Amino acid sequence: MEFDNDWVTLGRHRIRLRSTKGFPTETMRIAVDVIRLAIDSNMSARARLVEVVLRQEKSYEISVGTTFADDRLCAPQLELAIATVLGLLPEQISISVTVVTQEEVDLHFGVYERMLAEKLGVVPPIQ
Repeated sequence: MEFDNDWVTLGRHRIRLRSTKGFPTETMRIAVDVIRLAIDSNMSARARLVEVVLRQEKSYEISVGTTFADDRLCAPQLELAIATVLGLLPEQISISVTVVTQEEVDLHFGVYERMLAEKLGVVPPIQ
C-alpha cells in the first residue's frame, strides 16, 4: 500500500497527488486547487492536470496532458503566476505539458483523463 500518494477529482481533472515527505497534506490540496484554477483559466479546454508531485524542498512538479500543442506556450507564465500566488520562488514550480494526438486518446469524459494519465506514465495501462 502506498502512503505517499492520493487521487482527487477537481472538476474535470482527475489528479494524482504525490508527496516525497509522506501523505499529501491539506496545504498541498489547496496548492493543487490553485494550480487547477490556473490551468482551467489559461489553457485550452483539452488541458488536464494529471499529477502534482511535492518534493522535500517544497517544490512542485506539475504534469499536464493535452491534445492542443499551443498549451505549452503558457506554461512558463503559469509557473511564475502560481509561484507568486503560493508565495514560492519561480524555480520551485515546474510545469511539464505533454501533447498527444486526438487519435491516441478517446475524448469521452473519464476515458480521456485515464488515457492521458497512461500516456504521461502516471498509471500503468489497463491490460
